[in-house]
Amino acid sequence: MPRILAIDYGQKRTGIAVTDEMQIIASGLTTIPSPTAIAFLKDYFSKEKVEAVLIGEPKQMNGEPSESASIIKGFVTHFTNHFPDMKVIRVDERFTSKMAFQTMIDSGLSKKQRQNKALIDEISATIMLQDYLTRKMF
Repeated sequence: MPRILAIDYGQKRTGIAVTDEMQIIASGLTTIPSPTAIAFLKDYFSKEKVEAVLIGEPKQMNGEPSESASIIKGFVTHFTNHFPDMKVIRVDERFTSKMAFQTMIDSGLSKKQRQNKALIDEISATIMLQDYLTRKMF
């Protein structure tokens, strides 16, 4: 069974998470510099079968797009130009960064470790993906 990949795209860094082959568990894969995202994904897709890609959709509390929405929309356009056959699923990413930070606290990471923004991005992508998998099952 192909995997599902999640992308938490940001202006500087992009967190990436992926499912296992059974699409049951989401795991953080890596965090990469955003300008390298397409090259990284081309390489990854050449090695792994991926059936769909989740891309976070930043929203404000009232459901309106956040200020970073235009940056991510540009990335989605760029992504679909490079991977026209890949299914793209947009998912609400509100609170994922806060949830990621809380996960780091709950995991007992030190204050210095919790300042690692790359790790927050990777955990955010993992939370997005696991939430999608949970909703998909029910």
